[in-house]
Amino acid sequence: QVQLVESGGGLVQAGGSLRLSCAASGRNASTYTMAWFRQAPGKEREFVAAIRGSGSITDYALSVKGRFAISRDNARNTVYLQMNSLEPEDTAVYYCTARMFYAGTWYRNYNTWGQGTQVTVSS
Repeated sequence: QVQLVESGGGLVQAGGSLRLSCAASGRNASTYTMAWFRQAPGKEREFVAAIRGSGSITDYALSVKGRFAISRDNARNTVYLQMNSLEPEDTAVYYCTARMFYAGTWYRNYNTWGQGTQVTVSS
């Protein structure tokens, strides 16, 4: 079982940047596919980005492609989400998840979640 702890959220003005971190612990955590999802009030949890265990394959939601970048440091068992050119529409709680293999963009395909970190973008 993998445990996940997110950090790095906060309040930022539109156009600004934030970097989220997700520290994973547990057996074989460095080999898992890691992903970020987000959930705004009253909305369903939505896919943001994913990265395979090797770090060589990444996926992005269309809404963040070109603005966000996911990366990982397997020596530290940590995944990062660099968020640039933030927009008020990016305001949400951001969650990290892990799974042995990539399971697509539907949040119900993932069972292990961190506690979430709030990102608020002011206009």
